[in-house]
Amino acid sequence: MSAVNPTATATTPATRQVVVETLREEASIWLFVVKTLVAFFAAGWLAMRFDLPAPSTAMLTTIIVANRQSGMVLAKSFYRAIGTVGGATAAIAIVASFPQQRDLFLVALSMWIGVCAGGATLYRNFKSYAFVLGGYTAAIVAIPVIDNPPGVFDSAVARLSEVLLGLLVSGVVNDVVFPSRMRDVLRRSAREQFAHFLNFVRGATEGSIPREAMENAHLRFVRDAVTLEDLRSSVIFEDAEARARSNHLRLFNQRFMAASTSFQSLHHLVNRLKRAKRDLAADTLVRLYAPIGDALHVPIEAGMAARVLLPRLADARTAMRTQRPLLRASLSDVQDIRDYDTGASLLMRFADELHAYVDAAASLQAPRIVGGTAERVRFDRGNDWLGAGLATFRTTLTMLVLGLFWIASAWPMGSSAMLLATIFAGLFATTPNPTRVTWIVMLGYLSGMAMGFICEFFVLTQVDGYPLLVAGIAPFLAVGLVMMMSRKLGSFGLGWSMGLAYILALKNVQTYDPAHFINDAIAQVVGLGAAAVSFVVIPPAIGSAWLRRRQLTRLRGQVALAAEAPLPGLRHRFESVNHDLFSQVVAQTQPGSADSRALVAWALAVHETGRALIELRHDMARRDIPSTLLPYLQEALRALARFYEKPDPAGYLLARDAVATAIASVGEHDGQAHLLEHLHLVRMALLDGESVLAAYMPSAPLAKEIVHAS
Repeated sequence: MSAVNPTATATTPATRQVVVETLREEASIWLFVVKTLVAFFAAGWLAMRFDLPAPSTAMLTTIIVANRQSGMVLAKSFYRAIGTVGGATAAIAIVASFPQQRDLFLVALSMWIGVCAGGATLYRNFKSYAFVLGGYTAAIVAIPVIDNPPGVFDSAVARLSEVLLGLLVSGVVNDVVFPSRMRDVLRRSAREQFAHFLNFVRGATEGSIPREAMENAHLRFVRDAVTLEDLRSSVIFEDAEARARSNHLRLFNQRFMAASTSFQSLHHLVNRLKRAKRDLAADTLVRLYAPIGDALHVPIEAGMAARVLLPRLADARTAMRTQRPLLRASLSDVQDIRDYDTGASLLMRFADELHAYVDAAASLQAPRIVGGTAERVRFDRGNDWLGAGLATFRTTLTMLVLGLFWIASAWPMGSSAMLLATIFAGLFATTPNPTRVTWIVMLGYLSGMAMGFICEFFVLTQVDGYPLLVAGIAPFLAVGLVMMMSRKLGSFGLGWSMGLAYILALKNVQTYDPAHFINDAIAQVVGLGAAAVSFVVIPPAIGSAWLRRRQLTRLRGQVALAAEAPLPGLRHRFESVNHDLFSQVVAQTQPGSADSRALVAWALAVHETGRALIELRHDMARRDIPSTLLPYLQEALRALARFYEKPDPAGYLLARDAVATAIASVGEHDGQAHLLEHLHLVRMALLDGESVLAAYMPSAPLAKEIVHAS
């Protein structure tokens, strides 16, 4: 009898893996801490050696751009450098315009800072750093010389030197000392996107997919597309190969979005046929779909070479073209034939897009690029200008109030309050709950300043020389850096680290003045508090029900874009803006909530209808349309656009009837049958009793007409 405990044997590998993952995570955290400390103190030492006025600015810069991934640091540094140069230029212009008018000077500076905060809200990811730094740099350059305008140029040069030194040191340290490459994350994400989608497609060859499963798949597809674009935009800063393949990555992502949309439309159609008891048409489409499943019936892993699949998919398309007329001939019912033609056209489109997607993956997996791609694409964003305008107004008002208080009170430390308010008003304008985040950061900031007091007056006063200064500060700063890597304490740790670095204000000749320290700390707390209060008085758009409604309206408006916008580049623009808008609203809704489910339902409807309209318009553009038919097609496009822009029962009836009229009119014209497939797909979506459009349908007699045109 065996003496080995089978339970222990079974759990040992899993336990070992958990231990390994935990140790790897701990090692990653401490590597981040060590690298940040090295960058922090190296920047300070160099700034002191170069005799820069404020070495603490260079040191604080290393904290702000700190990240585990080298590519993230370089991306943040790149945009921070742009913002720094822009802010310094703006500061010189503002001081030169109002050298003797303090009131006008503060108004102009407040407006500039407000515009920068609005830009940080409008442009997400690391581009927002350029705007945050544009406002912050203008403040730190211009405010100290408010009583000495001729000194603005020297102030600008000093701030530029300090910030750029901090960026340079951070970039070098993160790129040389045990670099953690974003390109590895990007490659893994691309492989996982590829494997997940193809496995899902292969598993769907059985026929219908439950609506809930399709909704979850759609969420995954959207996240994958947006995440890949965000990673691509960061990795190009650290890796020459990623820069060379940048457009190939965009093309790969765009083809993924196109194929996933057609895939969803195809399975919505099959589901509708099943629900309407049109099993013969549905089963015939599944048989036509079978060659794709056979082509993908190989082990598909994240690292699999896509070129293995290309000939299999090409053979599958050839087999489908051969089987298409044969399967059609097996149908006798007119309605079945109509449904089959619609589904077969959609299926062939999906097969072409799937082949193009796999081809793009094969080009990425090639050892090197043999020339650039002929098709250049871009990932458009669904930015909200009104929300950015609100952030601009809030920040401008906050700066004006602080400026007026500074002038009226003649507060010596008013400049510190304005600087801190500038940083955090822009930095947290892009977060879904900035009031809460700002208060958490402020608590961390207070804790960091308290530790800074202990460090400065009880530790630094007892040491001499830079090595001992490093030894004295490092333990205090390391605590905040460790917390920055925690999901729960990340904001608190950021505040701790920034508060400690800012309040120490290290320079070549360090002064120890408790009264000045406390006054400066009070001013910084006032600035932070002003930023937090501004988010309470004028709530941000991000995360609000108001913005979600606007974004949902914008998402529905994508159907109008598909129906009316110029055709060149429309497919790429439609797909990328849809995915970006959808990801924004998903990030601001509770998963599984009524809002979230309504959003997903609308997104699926918009994707399906919008893509069908784009394909319809392309077919209309490729062939001559009789002048007697064109008005009916244009009216159908117009009615659908207006209904999706402002959905109501009357608009639904107009859109449904316009599409039905267009279908009847196409049937009266020879040689235009190719248009019927797109129009039937749109009508079937309009009559889907389980879609979000069901709320606008008359209760009878169309309940029996859920899927089909009569």
